[in-house]
Amino acid sequence: MIKKLHLYLLIAGACVSLNSAAQDAVSYQTPPKEIADLLLAKPTPGVSIDGKAEWILFSERNSYPSVEELALPEYRIAGLRLNPNNYSPSRQTYINNFSLKNVKSNQTFQVSGLPTPLYASNISWNPSENKIAFTHTTQKGVDLYIIDLATKKAVKTNKAFLNVVLGSGLTWLNDNTIIYRTVTKPASAAPTKPLMPKGPTIQQNLGKAAPSATFQDLIKSPFDEQLFEFFATSQLVKNTAGVETAIGKPAIYGSTSLSPDKNYMMIETIRKPFSYLVTANGFPSTVTITDLTGKTIKVIAELPSSEGTPSGYDNTQNVPRGFDWRDDEPATLVWSKPLDSGLIKKDIPFHDAVYALSAPFTGTEKELFKTQTRYRGVQWGDANLALIMEGLRSKQTNKVSRYNPTTGEVEELYSRNQTDAYGNPGSPVTTKNKYGRQVIKTVDNGTKLLMNNIVGSSAKGDLPFLAKFDLTTKKNEIIWRSAEGTFEYVSDVINPDKLVLLTRKEGQKLVPNYFIKNLVLRVADQPITNFTNPYPSLEGITKQKISYKRADGVDLTGDLYLPKGYNKDKDGPLPSLIWAYPREFNSPADAAQIRGSKDKFTTISWASPIFWVTRGYAVLDNAEMPIVAKDGKKPNDTFVDQLHLNAEAAINKLVELGVGDKKRMAVGGHSYGAFMTANLLAHTNLFAAGIARSGAYNRTLTPFGFQNEERTYWQAPQLYYEMSPFSYADKIKTPILLIHGDSDDNPGTFPINSERLFNAIKGAGGTTRFVFLPYEAHSYRGKENLLHMLWEQDQWLEKYVKNKK
Repeated sequence: MIKKLHLYLLIAGACVSLNSAAQDAVSYQTPPKEIADLLLAKPTPGVSIDGKAEWILFSERNSYPSVEELALPEYRIAGLRLNPNNYSPSRQTYINNFSLKNVKSNQTFQVSGLPTPLYASNISWNPSENKIAFTHTTQKGVDLYIIDLATKKAVKTNKAFLNVVLGSGLTWLNDNTIIYRTVTKPASAAPTKPLMPKGPTIQQNLGKAAPSATFQDLIKSPFDEQLFEFFATSQLVKNTAGVETAIGKPAIYGSTSLSPDKNYMMIETIRKPFSYLVTANGFPSTVTITDLTGKTIKVIAELPSSEGTPSGYDNTQNVPRGFDWRDDEPATLVWSKPLDSGLIKKDIPFHDAVYALSAPFTGTEKELFKTQTRYRGVQWGDANLALIMEGLRSKQTNKVSRYNPTTGEVEELYSRNQTDAYGNPGSPVTTKNKYGRQVIKTVDNGTKLLMNNIVGSSAKGDLPFLAKFDLTTKKNEIIWRSAEGTFEYVSDVINPDKLVLLTRKEGQKLVPNYFIKNLVLRVADQPITNFTNPYPSLEGITKQKISYKRADGVDLTGDLYLPKGYNKDKDGPLPSLIWAYPREFNSPADAAQIRGSKDKFTTISWASPIFWVTRGYAVLDNAEMPIVAKDGKKPNDTFVDQLHLNAEAAINKLVELGVGDKKRMAVGGHSYGAFMTANLLAHTNLFAAGIARSGAYNRTLTPFGFQNEERTYWQAPQLYYEMSPFSYADKIKTPILLIHGDSDDNPGTFPINSERLFNAIKGAGGTTRFVFLPYEAHSYRGKENLLHMLWEQDQWLEKYVKNKK
């Protein structure tokens, strides 16, 4: 299918034997079998279950694509990565098989009519849940297939190829009609880049502030603009029984949304000028209401480029935003506007107002309510009940209020710090209304909400729960909770009145599976899946949630994994790997809360450190690294000092338990965890080695903020300097393995971060190795790259940690 490509791996720092050579062209290596087998284990199928829990769609996937697939042609424009041959994203995870199971009969059926090989995605059930649509991507284009549950057969239904560049946009109009976007020209008609450009690429700014995050894959030239316009332009169609009817004219459709009564569409179309500073989501656009033929009913808003958004996470443009349909009315559009000109620091009682306009959209908008902080959305119920969400990212606050659409009354139900996991009451359970939309379900004669918390953080670890929230007393009464020793959460509420639930249950030795549970009849749970353990080699390892305290009194936790058959009295302290990702907290109490569960089944992704428990290491995963606001300061003002406290506390606990050798400790992380790793090695001598994958190491490269730091470089230059491990590269003498994808697409973690840090450490005489993985983005996918990455990490740990002299 794919022409064999010459694969390359650039490694700066050493050759296969990790000797002192400056660089070497190394072929792909494979880690020890116990690691490779875990990586390549066949994944458990994906599960999609209808609302009545009568049918299950199983979706099978390959473990990882080959690097050859990642190497296919690709355009990187407007924040997108496109396959120039088929109007689709170039980096997707595909389904390679579908099967169906009838829950009542317990019979499983292979779906027939599937193309071979299958590259499926974008699953969508029709309103009656008797048909399932999905897209199939080929080298030439994207097709639409529909599975009929009655026949268990998939049938191709499109005539023109789909355009899924800006999203699949699959929308069921009714049980037999589906709306989507199609291509307007063959991909072969795309503009070709002239050898001689018309002129230089020029950008300018005439005194207008345009702070922006450091997005990647942006438009960089007039030719990029042509490519974006060509590939993003599509034709809306509705397909009934294979007959495609055009809706309106071709345009760059950013999003489309059907009204609840299915008589109107809200369409956002992207227009020029295209930005060189933000992604396609931030391009100028027009929000329009049309009928189902595409005829314009009303232009709602002309939105400018998001380039003008003020710096600061709670600031917004002084324009309408958050357009959405009201779910409990036939056709009412809702949106918000800032009352503070978009500047949250203005001292005014209300910062946002929310407006509505109903069909036939001939009048003027009506103000519904105002919010004291930044409006985040509304969840609709009926004419007497809706829930308003608002909050501030900078202060980590979240508030939910009850809104009566008939009287206009607003009453706060609860507010909490977003980092207060224990105080999370859960999310309201919803049910379908007469329009087929999900709306809030009330119980006990409308006096209570059913609240589902699929995490259920507690002092005993995560224990998901289902509760009733009393709208009068504003108290949550838990009516069911996962039993200790297991981790079980409510995947769906099949019948809210009879409390029939669909749950997913797992344990340390219990493979995750789905069950039907009845809280009223309290009969035995009915298993509806029977997945087996994909990782038999992990049987016998031990996992425990450990708690410890850092020097300033903040409580910490982590997940400790120990090898099969390990006995600390007999085997002694082990080489140890601590893996973490720092998080900011405004409250020490929130930082001290226990997160995660010791009772989850151990699963492994490519990014996991758990592989090394099979190699004789003690692994402390999810080691808490909170960065807490102190003495009226912001969390990052003492970032490095707190990292030191966190790491020292974790090491001391492993030593105290007798499982960790203090002289053989490694630290690692991905992204912000890599940033943490480099900082720890620059400022402490706690570790024997470090592994830093796809990190950012020079904060001046993200001058308008990073992670949860909203101050700009010019507002806090010393902070940016001190938080950058690059500033202290000459102090990094502990061996550090740097790994980065050469096609990283994450804002802020440009590959130059690792290139420059490696050069700096090398220039200062440190011990380092830099692995540049071809075609990999921020999250790695290529099978050969992943196997080699694991080999690199294993070699590094064996030499500098386990066998440290």
